[in-house]
Amino acid sequence: MNYRVLLASPVKQQEEILSEFLDSLTRLDKSQVELNFIFIDDHNDHSLLSRFALGQTNVRILPADTKSEYLCDESTHYWREELIWKVARYKDRFIKIALDEGYDYLFLVDSDLSLDPKTLTHLLSLGKKIVSEVFWTKWKPELIPLPQVWMEDQYTLYKSGREPLSEVEITQRTQEFLQMLSRPGTYKVGGLGACTLISQQALSRGVSFSEIYNLGLTGEDRHFCVRAVALGLELYADTHYPPFHIYRESELVKLQEYKGNLACAKPQVPVEAFGCTNSTDSTCTTRATGEKPINSDLPPEQSLYNRFQLHTLQTVNPSKITFSMLVHNESGRHLERVLKQAAEYIDHAVILDDASKDNTIELCQEILQGIPLTLHSNKEPLFHNEILLRKQLWEIAVSTHSEWIIILDADEMFEDDGPKQIRELLNHSSAVDYISFRLFDLWTENHYRDDLLWQAHKWYRPFIVRNIPDFQAKWQETPQHCGRFPKNITDLRGGTSPLRIKHLGWVRPQDRLAKYYRYKQLDPNGTYGNLEQYLSILDPSPNLVLWEK
Repeated sequence: MNYRVLLASPVKQQEEILSEFLDSLTRLDKSQVELNFIFIDDHNDHSLLSRFALGQTNVRILPADTKSEYLCDESTHYWREELIWKVARYKDRFIKIALDEGYDYLFLVDSDLSLDPKTLTHLLSLGKKIVSEVFWTKWKPELIPLPQVWMEDQYTLYKSGREPLSEVEITQRTQEFLQMLSRPGTYKVGGLGACTLISQQALSRGVSFSEIYNLGLTGEDRHFCVRAVALGLELYADTHYPPFHIYRESELVKLQEYKGNLACAKPQVPVEAFGCTNSTDSTCTTRATGEKPINSDLPPEQSLYNRFQLHTLQTVNPSKITFSMLVHNESGRHLERVLKQAAEYIDHAVILDDASKDNTIELCQEILQGIPLTLHSNKEPLFHNEILLRKQLWEIAVSTHSEWIIILDADEMFEDDGPKQIRELLNHSSAVDYISFRLFDLWTENHYRDDLLWQAHKWYRPFIVRNIPDFQAKWQETPQHCGRFPKNITDLRGGTSPLRIKHLGWVRPQDRLAKYYRYKQLDPNGTYGNLEQYLSILDPSPNLVLWEK
């Protein structure tokens, strides 16, 4: 069945932000959809909408009312009553057009959103009369990200039932609501807006954004939601394909990371390589680890977080960080530098020594002096069967009961301001259970390698994981490139960080040569990795890109 959909937006927007919004509209999946666009150009000082409409028969641009000042800055957006009800009139105008022209759905989208291509077809598949796709925003820079949907009244993020609640009960119900929205699913809510699909059935019932004169709530979306429920309609929020909210111009940088994740998050077949290509029929696997980048498209029944109750989080030490690492004969390489940085932000260290014959153990003890240290040394080396080491390290790290576990190799470290950012990052990560970063293969102290076989820096993979009690770890059971974390952590709630990780293990020519011979010895046929990439380690003239701070 083909649906006729009218996508509508009143537009008063900065050119660069609007460009990203319009670009995302062109990328929408239109399977079984006849999609038309209608915009109100609210006195923009650029011609981007006109250029977008040029040569297209499915785009209309309508004139705006009298000009009004709309202010926004890097802190927040400033809405006056006059502006709110002007936008309400615009939206009601869209409703009338959708009804008059017999559209099956009206899709109202704010012009500072960048949509996932699957958003529209997915929302249509739900069969809901009114449903919004959820996105998360720091409404002020000092706040944590919060959704644009709510349960009651102005912006109450819990169901009160009109009963008096204690502060503890309010906190618990709010956490439950936010954690629910952090999992892929479709949920009944009390308020929504900004990215809303409205069916013809709801439109014909009389929904409207106009002011309800005896209602003191601020914002046209709230008056729409109250009226809709009063008309017997239900409101739903979906969390499978969250848009990116370009709430501030400075967030355009983070938008590129979001778009990069979309490009990689496809249901595909893994590439047996530790470099990634941008193939359309393969999932990007990471360099030499087997770890996969984020895929947020898991249905709710596959989310392992459903198995864990909120109270289990109390069995770990909140906000504590355990830093975990495998080491083997690291003296004279990068260990000292890596551990000195880690010592600036960790609460506990776990070191698993794989039968070193130099002073690696002594170095660890000296550099980490004053920090709780769990150090275990194997009598015989196990690196020929890496999966045994990874499982061993994981079990030791989990036993420290810190809330967060970071696993880095002895030649990996965050970029220079990492220690300052890690604490703040984790303090604002209540909605995720693992955090993914990009890893750059440095070929010199100031250059990283970038070619067809060396593209690890283009993809995100987990380096920090929440320690969830009773988590049943499942591993990729291969002797090499098995992944530093259990493979099923990506079934949890994930997020990304722009903070970069330096991989120093390729900087020194002697280390590159040693790694080449090690891979040739442990995986001579490229069974677990990529034989072509092993050979490329010795390339005398690799393509290098300057590391920019």
